[in-house]
Amino acid sequence: MSRLVYINGALVPAEQATVSVFDHGLLYGDGVFEGLRSYGGKIFRLEEHVRRLYESARAICLTIPLTQAEMCAATQQAVAANKIQDGYIRSIVTRGVGTLGLDPNHCASPQVIIIADAITLYPAELYEQGLEIITSSVIRNHPAALSPRIKSLNYLNNILAKIEGLQAGCVEALMLNHKGEVAECTGDNIFVIRDGVLLTPPLDAGILGGITRDAVIEIAQAAGIEVREVALTKHDIYVADEGFLTGTAAEVIPLVKLDGRTIGTGKPGPLTLDLQQRFHALTRGGS
Repeated sequence: MSRLVYINGALVPAEQATVSVFDHGLLYGDGVFEGLRSYGGKIFRLEEHVRRLYESARAICLTIPLTQAEMCAATQQAVAANKIQDGYIRSIVTRGVGTLGLDPNHCASPQVIIIADAITLYPAELYEQGLEIITSSVIRNHPAALSPRIKSLNYLNNILAKIEGLQAGCVEALMLNHKGEVAECTGDNIFVIRDGVLLTPPLDAGILGGITRDAVIEIAQAAGIEVREVALTKHDIYVADEGFLTGTAAEVIPLVKLDGRTIGTGKPGPLTLDLQQRFHALTRGGS
């Protein structure tokens, strides 16, 4: 069955879902996006994702030609039209068709695109055995140049770090900020556990405030687990009792090794597995 893609108010077959070569989203990465998950046909934290999309757009002076309520409805429409139960949704807003120059004032209307498709997860064995990752030499963009809280279409920073990880035989890579502190991975946020306390970098470490990250923090606090958002170094990861990554596609995936150094016992830890189960209950339970 051909997928239907939402483009500017219409659902069109995927093979007909095209954008102009003059779209500034293609020419300059000028636009924003969100990645969302659906469970049993219900989109997880749709309103939070849409709010973040609009915040990203506002930060780059991009006006989305839909209200947030209309964007939510369009996203649900794309999921329903494709009969997606457990799947992944990509919402994209580009600056629109313009000239070969940088000036966004020469662009026509912004383009709104929503793709709903099957979800591609990490291999099942990585959830059972845990991830091994490296620290990339590619740092996160300096926050004075581009706020890392903007989920823009220009992901080259992350892609270069991803390539470095893949060349080292890892599916993920840790990225540091300009101060040498732990920021996040190329597509996931990072958590470690030390003496029963859950630690994760704060927003001002140069991270994207992940929706799944926020959900895990809420779950942990509700379970009586102390959570601290604090600056971390690689040393803190090396000596942690446990570690895990969070993300829309990754959900909660154990981390067992960084830069060849074993974290904890080298196996997914008990608190990590408990939070993983709680997150599954939250998403599969319809909350």
